[in-house]
Amino acid sequence: MSESALEQHEIDYRVRQIRLGTWIGVGITLIGAVRVHLEWHSGAWMLALAGPATVGQVVLAVLPWQRYVTAPWLPRALSAWWLASLALLLAFTAYDTAALAIYPAGVMLVLASTAALADEASVCALGGFSIAGYLGLVITRDRPVTFTLAALTVAFMLGVTWFCARTAGNRRRMDRARRAAERKIEALLENSSDAVIAVRPGGGVTYVSTSVRTVLGYDPAFVTSDLLMDITHADYLPTVMEWWQGVTTGIPGYTGRVESRVRRADGTWIYAEVTATNRTLEAPLYAAVMSIRDITGRKELEEELTRQAFADSLTGMPNRALFRDRLEHAVARNRRGGGRITLLLVDLDDFKLVNDSLGHTAGDQLIATTALRLHQQLRAADTLARLGGDEFAILVEDINEIEAMDLAERLLTAIRRPLRLGNREVVCSASIGVATAKAGGGEDGPDPGELLRNADLAMYAAKGAGRDRYALFDPAMYAGIIREAEDRAEVERALAREEFVVHYQPIVDLPTSRLIGVEALVRWEHPVRGLLGPNTFIPLAEATGLIVPLGRWVLRQACEQLARWRAQYPAAEAIRVNVNLSARQFQHEGLVDEVAGILAETGADPHQIVLEITESLLMQDTETTITTLGRLKALGVRLAIDDFGTGYSSLSYLKRFPVDILKIDRSFVDGITTGQGDATLAEAVVQLGRALQLQTVAEGIETTEQWSTLQDLGCEFGQGYLFARPGAAEAISSILGDARVV
Repeated sequence: MSESALEQHEIDYRVRQIRLGTWIGVGITLIGAVRVHLEWHSGAWMLALAGPATVGQVVLAVLPWQRYVTAPWLPRALSAWWLASLALLLAFTAYDTAALAIYPAGVMLVLASTAALADEASVCALGGFSIAGYLGLVITRDRPVTFTLAALTVAFMLGVTWFCARTAGNRRRMDRARRAAERKIEALLENSSDAVIAVRPGGGVTYVSTSVRTVLGYDPAFVTSDLLMDITHADYLPTVMEWWQGVTTGIPGYTGRVESRVRRADGTWIYAEVTATNRTLEAPLYAAVMSIRDITGRKELEEELTRQAFADSLTGMPNRALFRDRLEHAVARNRRGGGRITLLLVDLDDFKLVNDSLGHTAGDQLIATTALRLHQQLRAADTLARLGGDEFAILVEDINEIEAMDLAERLLTAIRRPLRLGNREVVCSASIGVATAKAGGGEDGPDPGELLRNADLAMYAAKGAGRDRYALFDPAMYAGIIREAEDRAEVERALAREEFVVHYQPIVDLPTSRLIGVEALVRWEHPVRGLLGPNTFIPLAEATGLIVPLGRWVLRQACEQLARWRAQYPAAEAIRVNVNLSARQFQHEGLVDEVAGILAETGADPHQIVLEITESLLMQDTETTITTLGRLKALGVRLAIDDFGTGYSSLSYLKRFPVDILKIDRSFVDGITTGQGDATLAEAVVQLGRALQLQTVAEGIETTEQWSTLQDLGCEFGQGYLFARPGAAEAISSILGDARVV
């Protein structure tokens, strides 16, 4: 389309006015011919001239004026035409002494035609010429015209001239205003991130914004409905066509949205979000107006976050969530076919010693190498996943128990091969639990959760038997459940005896290293086993529901400690205390009331309390989650998303959650200086937080290189062993004087 819709409308308007003017000329000529035929006794020659003149003007009326209406010579030609028409009318009236009354009427018609096409000056000039001609006719008439009639006629012609001139002026001012508005709209659309296209239901593009060059790379003049179909990816075309049918046949004003893949003019494929509104019954559109937005960046980020949610960041293999999904599909498939499913859980022995003695980098290298060795022993159809930490899971179908035992032996042999970590050669071992089940028809057959539990019990049996071995599941292993009940009772007694303690890890401002807050972390001061980390009791507390009273106790302790710090140190008024909320706590019906009660009883400032929740928790029962978060925010506390980037939260959902802080998971920080793409992901999270006006905190900072990189990426705050390990409240008190960690 070389002209906009409004420009085309103006061209059509001018063409209609030119043709109207020619038909006026035809009418005046015919009126003159009738006058000659009826009144003139020797007018045969005039009639002979009237015929060709009429035919000539009819030819002018049907000319393809769309081709000439924008030509630069047209205004001069029109002026000459109008002037010639007035001159011929004047000559006719001068010859026909009885036709003086026709002259003003003919002049009025000509001036009305000029008002629609000419400017004010041209209209005034033609009006002045016609008035002068009339006065000349009055003066030279053989039969005198009364002064009153002449004066009234001149006044009438002056009025018509003034009215037509004002009409021409108003029209031109409206044209200028319309063009200015159109230029403004075009400028806005040209710089818009959306390409706007109007398409009629039966095909045919009536408008294309210039921004289509930026979004799709095509010249607006070549955008057609056929092109839009051609550039849509074949995989998306059926969905897009069904969506388009729904938009065009929907009620007026209906708006539909669809995502598609579109080929740009340079051949590259982009993801596009297409929104269309039904305006097919609205004049002058009579089309569906669609906007096309490039969402490739957003889709790539979502896909990367999805990959992080279902793939282990270190090994790239499936994580626990994806493995569970594949296990469920395998169970369902084998129920129909009556096949056999074997599940192996592999847990490295003494992996913590490697981390503690050689560092986390060496630990990561061990995990990656072990994953490779395990994969080399498997078939292409088998599934290997990292469930977390040093635990792997293997899903194998259609092997018997003997073959499963042989596979376990091969896996143990592969893991035992020496491995060089840094300057040391390390030999590792593993404990493997094997659970196998034959699927039956219908509802019979193994349950995925039961298989995992059986393999887990077998794996712990292998560890209990001396490690570096495998164990087949035996129903007698259920005796371990009794031990779990005993562990639960022990945790309950520990709560009653207040054997738990709260340690605090500093959170610092990365550019200045000043203390801005602490994270409260629970530890168990076991009377026999000594100080225990959360991994030894939190899973049990979470599984048994004891996490609710334990979490309530930790929150109370943290609030009381904050109140003591505020009373002793002025700097404590500027710090915040982060407290983790587990999934079971968050789902607890009385959570909000308990938090409100603890804040009131301890006197802690709600604005200094930050409640941390995991990203995966946000996606469970979204509406209820939003309601609970809103009630917590109403108390004055702040909310943080912990381990961000490891869950599967939609960006559209994230905007709806009333959170204040994003905590970048340590899995991103670990590889931020290794060139594995984690720096890009961390920067994406920082930019996402900035776009949503959220603070960002990086977890697990252990090296100065990580610290420096995070500052360059714009991350505001951080915590990790580089600054301080979790410690007792006294350790925090010692640094509250200047609130500086390093």
